[in-house]
Amino acid sequence: MCVWAIIPVKPLNRAKSRLADVLEPDQRRFLAETMLRHVLETVQAVPQVMGTLVISRDTKVLSIAREYDARTVQESGAPELNAALLRATKVVASWGCNATLVLPADLPLIAPEDVTNIVNLGRSVMTVVISTDQSEDGTNALFMRPPGLIPYAFGPGSYARHVQLAREAGAQVTVYRSDRLSLDIDLPADLNSYNHLVRGLDYEVRSFLVS
Repeated sequence: MCVWAIIPVKPLNRAKSRLADVLEPDQRRFLAETMLRHVLETVQAVPQVMGTLVISRDTKVLSIAREYDARTVQESGAPELNAALLRATKVVASWGCNATLVLPADLPLIAPEDVTNIVNLGRSVMTVVISTDQSEDGTNALFMRPPGLIPYAFGPGSYARHVQLAREAGAQVTVYRSDRLSLDIDLPADLNSYNHLVRGLDYEVRSFLVS
């Protein structure tokens, strides 16, 4: 099985705007870049992943991605995540990829074990593996075999929509649950969750968040 990871990334200077009450602009940029680097390092450490494609309109992001031997696509036109992911999926499919794993760039605790487990759960054809966030609202990982098996429906409520779309497509749907993968950093409360989880996990992570 040929698996490519796809990581969409917002411009760093506009990242994490909902943290403006607790972090200064430079801190938010640093946070976004550090999480991106962590996700890239994690995916790079998984032998089952053939390669990584980063899509962004930020040239700084694309430069960082290339430091980790990732392929890049510069997004243009009106920003729309689902359309950008569809374009990225068509690119990796043209390279002979037969499975894709979409990951956000803001997963500070994701570990190689999570990526490996998701890929192993998706070995069957016509399979969707999905991981949600702490509120079971968003989608923090979306594996598809084959690529483009279902339309992308990221945004509020995407977890339920992706599950429904997979069932409508006749796919085998597997939910992967992980405390590490369920945490993304969007709101001040997420910073508290991060600190709580770090204390409870036997997993070394970089300390970069404001306590």
